[in-house]
Amino acid sequence: MRFMLISDNHDTIMGMRLAGIDGVLTHEADGVKDALRQALADEEIGVVLITERLVPLCPDIVYEMKLNLRRPLIVEIPDRHAEGRTKGSIRRYIRDAIGVKI
Repeated sequence: MRFMLISDNHDTIMGMRLAGIDGVLTHEADGVKDALRQALADEEIGVVLITERLVPLCPDIVYEMKLNLRRPLIVEIPDRHAEGRTKGSIRRYIRDAIGVKI
């Protein structure tokens, strides 16, 4: 099982690439839709990470995939420009989501 990242932020893509996760950089709804179709077509991709600023560009497709498909798992993640996050919120997010304290 592989991960895939869809992001509107170059820094997030570079950080995830250091962790071995390939990503797609896009700022438009068509780019998000194409990347989601690519992930759906690739049987090896089990989890798609998508930065939270991209979800509002095509919420219908993202939420349909989240609700109706078993694979890939779509996970919205904050990036460094996330609004409304407090200090340490990404650490809490990881701890709450997968139970790992970093």
